Amino acid sequence: MIKRINKLQIELPMPKSPDPNGAAAVQELLGGKFGEMSTLNNYMFQSFNFRNKKKLKPFYDLVASITAEEFGHVELVTNTINLMLKGVTYPANPNAAPLRNTKDLRNTHHYIVNAQTGMPADSMGRAWTGDNVFNSGNLVLDLLHNFFLECGARTHKMRVYEMTDNPVAREMIGYLLVRGGVHVVAYAKALEIATGVDITKMVPIPSLENRAFETTRKFEAEGIHRKLYTFSENDYKDVALIWKGSHPEDGGKLEVIQGTPQGGPIPDLEDLPEEFAPGISPEDFMEIAKRLQRSAGI
Repeated sequence: MIKRINKLQIELPMPKSPDPNGAAAVQELLGGKFGEMSTLNNYMFQSFNFRNKKKLKPFYDLVASITAEEFGHVELVTNTINLMLKGVTYPANPNAAPLRNTKDLRNTHHYIVNAQTGMPADSMGRAWTGDNVFNSGNLVLDLLHNFFLECGARTHKMRVYEMTDNPVAREMIGYLLVRGGVHVVAYAKALEIATGVDITKMVPIPSLENRAFETTRKFEAEGIHRKLYTFSENDYKDVALIWKGSHPEDGGKLEVIQGTPQGGPIPDLEDLPEEFAPGISPEDFMEIAKRLQRSAGI
């Protein structure tokens, strides 16, 4: 089971202006082949289907912990897209065509299908598919795939960072470059323990350090690139048998955090009358409030 906390993993800045085409590019980091939906579902099914959980507990604990973090990454990228789409349209009479600005944008699905919010699809609007999930049942092969998946995800984040200077997107990407780097090193260390091959000598892939990106620097200054979270108060402690020693890039001491990041608030999306979302008028709201009061016996 995954315990859900009503926070994002970091606080996102509020946008000063909409960036609809930037949001379309960020969709790749959500529903693309190397997006957060892929990392989540790969590790989730690998952890569900893991064999010999007791004998190979440190490896199971690693995949299970990263699974929980990836759920939060899906949430973080989705909220980034939502904020980047804020202000694209305007309230008006339907006959005034208040969505007229959207017909020539990169991704019309954002406005036709789901009221200007993120969706499980890539930057070209193709729906995410379970075909992106790799779960061979072979521990070394799955770990090697996960290492490759994280390196591919890192590459795409770096490219999208270079596509937009939107502050919301760059804050999110900076954080995920740091956290994805943790996962790259974690799977490399797991492979070294399983096979004796020092995969950490291959990092970083691509061969550009995270500090080259402006919004990663504050997170690395906080040592977040050396912390692995269990996302559990009491379980998955044996991940410390893998996540130990020093970081291969800066030599800092690796640390397991039993629990979650401090996190930040989840943005509260305003209503969009022109999208009929959420479709609750002031009168409807008052009636709902009365029903809730009656249900609570007030």
